[in-house]
Amino acid sequence: MPIQLEVREIWVAYGETVVVRDVSFVLERGIIGCLLGPSGCGKTTLLRAIAGFEPVSRGEILLGGRRVSAPGQNTPAEQRRVGMVFQDFALFPHLTVARNVGFGLHRASRSERAHRVAELLDLVGLRQAADRYPHELSGGMQQRVALARAMAPRPEILLLDEPFSSMDAELREQLAREVRDLLRREGVTAILVTHDQLEAFAMADQIGVIAEGSVRQWGTGFGLYHEPADRFVADFIGQGVLLAAEVVDETRIKTELGRVAGSKPHGLLPGTRAEVLIRPDDMLYDDSSPRRATVIERAFRGAEYLYQLRLASGTEVLCLVPSHHQHAIGDQIGIRLEAEHLVVFPCQESARVASAPAQRDRDQHDQNEGAQ
Repeated sequence: MPIQLEVREIWVAYGETVVVRDVSFVLERGIIGCLLGPSGCGKTTLLRAIAGFEPVSRGEILLGGRRVSAPGQNTPAEQRRVGMVFQDFALFPHLTVARNVGFGLHRASRSERAHRVAELLDLVGLRQAADRYPHELSGGMQQRVALARAMAPRPEILLLDEPFSSMDAELREQLAREVRDLLRREGVTAILVTHDQLEAFAMADQIGVIAEGSVRQWGTGFGLYHEPADRFVADFIGQGVLLAAEVVDETRIKTELGRVAGSKPHGLLPGTRAEVLIRPDDMLYDDSSPRRATVIERAFRGAEYLYQLRLASGTEVLCLVPSHHQHAIGDQIGIRLEAEHLVVFPCQESARVASAPAQRDRDQHDQNEGAQ
C-alpha cells in the first residue's frame, strides 16, 4: 500500500519544555492508526503537529509523500487537506445537519455538494435527519454528523481527537466500531487519539502507546497485549501482574506455580532472576489442581467472574472464571498457569546490576574521548 503519513524523528517543544520527542511511525493509505496513552503524555500535541497547528523543532512530517512540517517549515492546516473531529464535535448550532455536513464543500457546485452530502448522510445513516438541528440529535448522532462533515472534502487523512470522551464506556466502544466501519467503506486513512484502550482495540489497525512524549511501542492491539516491549506497555495495556520467576532455558521459566514454557525465546540467560507478566486469561481455573489460591476480591462480568486471588506467598494474581463457578471471598480454588505468550523481564535489581558494567564502559570511553 502507498504511504499516506510518515512521521520522522519529530520533536515538539513549548519554549524549553519538550512535549514530543523523537517520534517516528508510518501509516499506509486506508489504515486506521491510534495514539494511545495517559493524560499529559503528548498524544494530542503530536496530533496537532500532524494537523499543522504546532510546529516541529526537529524531524519532519510527510503527507502523501509531500513534506508539510520541518524546522522552519509549517504548511498551514488548511493547505494540508486534513480533516478533524474534535472532542466536542464543534457542530454549528444554527445550521441543519445537511448544511453542517456540506460546510467544507464551498468550492463544489451546488449539485456536487448536494450529491456528496446525500452520499455521506446515507453512509452514516442520517438521511432522515438532514433538516434537523444538532440540539435535536443524540450524542451518537452528533458524532456521526461531525464525522461526515470532516470526511466531506475527502481529506488525505482524518484526525480524531478523543471524539468519544463525553460518552459512557459501552457507547464509546460501540461508536468506535461504527466509525471504523464507516471509514473502511470510504477508504479513509485516520488517526484516533484516546486514553481508552478498548476504544483503541475496537477501532484501530495500528496503535502507538505514548508515554512522556515518546512512542514506547507501535503495533497491533494483539501484539501490544501479548508482546509488550517494556514494563510501561505491559502495565498500561490490559490487566496483569508481574510474578517472580527464574529462567530455566530460552523458552521456559520457573515460578511458584510451577514451570511454564512459551512459544518464543525470551532472550534471558538460564538462572536469571526475572518477572513474568501474568494476564487473567493465563490463569486457568482447575478444581483438580493441587495449587490453591484464596479469593480476596471478585467482579461479576456476565459470562465470567474476574477473581483477585492471593497465592501462598502472598502474591496476588487475577483469574477469569466462568460465572457458573461462583465462589465467595475467602474460598480456596484450584488454579493452573498456562501462558503461551511469555512476557519476561529481568528483575529491576538484576537489570541495574547488569547495566552497571556497560555504564562504566561508557563513562571510561567518555573520559578517554575527553583526554584526546
